[in-house]
Amino acid sequence: MRIADVSVAEIEGDLLSEGLKRVQREVDSTFDAFLTVPDDTRARLVEAMRYATIGGGKRVRPLLLVSTAELFGVDRTAALRAGTAVEAIHVYSLIHDDLPCMDDDDLRHGKPTLHKAFDEATAVLAGDALHALAFEILADQGTSADPFTRSELIGTLGQASGMNGMAGGQMMDMVADEEGVDYDLHTITRLQQLKTGALLAASVEMGAILGKVPPEGRAHLRAYSRDIGLAFQIADDLLDVTGDQEKAGKALRKDEAQGKQTFVTLMGVDQARDQARALVDQAVAHLGGYGEEAGMLRALARFIVERDR
Repeated sequence: MRIADVSVAEIEGDLLSEGLKRVQREVDSTFDAFLTVPDDTRARLVEAMRYATIGGGKRVRPLLLVSTAELFGVDRTAALRAGTAVEAIHVYSLIHDDLPCMDDDDLRHGKPTLHKAFDEATAVLAGDALHALAFEILADQGTSADPFTRSELIGTLGQASGMNGMAGGQMMDMVADEEGVDYDLHTITRLQQLKTGALLAASVEMGAILGKVPPEGRAHLRAYSRDIGLAFQIADDLLDVTGDQEKAGKALRKDEAQGKQTFVTLMGVDQARDQARALVDQAVAHLGGYGEEAGMLRALARFIVERDR
């Protein structure tokens, strides 16, 4: 299908490219405003937080949140603050994941990981402080004047971050590595729904919360975020096997070297790629009730399986 000699894929590609560039600038600016370096011995901590947060990352989660919020006419500044809170949790998790006691990585976003650029203790504190900053942002009236909205935002991000979300999924992953447990496809799916999918789902949910959509009215958005969450992780597993390390900006082939069970080891490259594409098509179908205003969400879904980093 072509519209005025320009394909739908090209239109979505341009929309997404501009959307990502804009939200990257805006999230960087928001972190810059929150992370003013103090004139005392806390300076090293804040400099480390700035190193980890400013000028790196795709900002998929903030863009998901902002794009969902825009469906319901939410003020962009409020949505960006909430998106920055989600990104603070994401970045803290990366800082801790990169530590020697976890994944022991030297490279993140094409530059030395935080504990390499600073030191391990500073990296731990920077992650801790970013975790706290996320909830400080959500609790502030600048994010929402409605205390009930702020409370629901905090609860949603807290659940997505903790034992019933990202941290729980990370623990399942670590146990498999340390104890040589072989997970089946069902368990790998559950692990990744927690480790990767929970924060993506929270981003969409929080956009709807800001839009004051009642819980019963969010089912289609939850289905969309569930499908893109799994597709995102399958794409990550594929990138670890077939990707270019220079483009990825981080070490690849680690899953295979560690003998880790992934969607690719359990399904094979071709089936995993087909499954990711099917999930994206399914996710896009969940947005059938929206028109052009959901274009960014559709483009984000397709980007997930087409990205090279």
